[in-house]
Amino acid sequence: MTDPVNFGERIVRCPGCGEDTYYSPRNPYRPFCSARCKGLDLGAWASESFRVAADAPPDDEPFGDPKLQ
Repeated sequence: MTDPVNFGERIVRCPGCGEDTYYSPRNPYRPFCSARCKGLDLGAWASESFRVAADAPPDDEPFGDPKLQ
């Protein structure tokens, strides 16, 4: 019986450095190319470098939990 979900190996860009890397079980760092790129990405998340831009509310406008207002 064959595995119907086996797509084989794909070559993808490493999100850390942009180099080509294999996205397959033989690459333990996927989707990254190395432990270094994986660690740098984890460090960026831990230091909160990845943020969603948001406008701060004006000082005269209340914000937070509506039940407390």
